[in-house]
Amino acid sequence: MLINADFSRRTIVTPQQYRWLASPQAGVERVMLDRIGAEKGRATSIVHYAPDTGFPDHRHPGGEEILVLSGTFCEGDAHYPAGWYLRNPPGSGHQTSSPAGALIFVKLAQMPRHEQQSVRIDTRDPNTWRSQDGRELCPLFYSPAEQVDLHRLAAYEDLSLMPSASIELLILTGGMMMEASFYESGSWIRLPPGDSPEFTAGAEGATVYIKTRPSNAQAIET
Repeated sequence: MLINADFSRRTIVTPQQYRWLASPQAGVERVMLDRIGAEKGRATSIVHYAPDTGFPDHRHPGGEEILVLSGTFCEGDAHYPAGWYLRNPPGSGHQTSSPAGALIFVKLAQMPRHEQQSVRIDTRDPNTWRSQDGRELCPLFYSPAEQVDLHRLAAYEDLSLMPSASIELLILTGGMMMEASFYESGSWIRLPPGDSPEFTAGAEGATVYIKTRPSNAQAIET
């Protein structure tokens, strides 16, 4: 299966374009933002757990990255409300559920084989945020292969991105202007290296998940 698999092109998916598809588990649906391969292939998705649904114990050979968008996501006896960032390295496994329901952003099979770090960050804890270059920033993960942060922008604040890197954004709150178009919360944007449009937060400001990958990231991974 190939969905938005040409990483040399700009890709945008807005909430109005979400297409919910059933997963192998009843009550769990997902919007496939990009995908290469079968059920355990490389994928970026928005996943919705209905109340009292989940997956039995399973492994992630290529790792898994999760940002809880709403509700509460559970791994075994551990409960992660909205705002938690989880990173499970390649080869890890878990049993997942959501007694009350949850919406999560998930990236599968996109980590270097040698990555071993498990990450758990509550982004709603003020102590996880810092001021950098006049902007509020919540660092989530850094390696030579990628950098992941949350950025909190004030109303009409500009966002500058690294033009030589591939960039992935998920707008979490508020909205962003890009090239005279407004993108609301829930919009996902993927930019190839060299594509560096100007972004400006809307009247309500914005909180944005941003993943930056250098143009030589594939070489770094191998």
